[in-house]
Amino acid sequence: MKAELLTVLKTFNYPIFLQGTLNADEEYPDSFFTFWNNETPSDSFYDNQNGRTIWNFDINFYSTDTELVNRILLEATARLKQADFIPNGSGYDIASDEPTHTGRGQNILKIQGKE
Repeated sequence: MKAELLTVLKTFNYPIFLQGTLNADEEYPDSFFTFWNNETPSDSFYDNQNGRTIWNFDINFYSTDTELVNRILLEATARLKQADFIPNGSGYDIASDEPTHTGRGQNILKIQGKE
């Protein structure tokens, strides 16, 4: 599922990082995505077998351009929805470690398997 998520995000041609992996000594790119797999619980059981798994991701977009923060995350959410990801809510503001950047996040789910 991470590969599917990254495939969609790569279409925007911005750097993509696992949340928390930017080195504190490195300068932030002007705009970039981060992602994090919050959890991957089993959801449906039959005959002692897991029938499906729910992948739960947070995707975040940071930028020095506040208009871009909102627009790109909305576009990413729409593209992820087309790829059968499920937006969980309407997103949220996120803190940035750099005063030059603002960010916005979106929780995304993807169901793997059958009910």
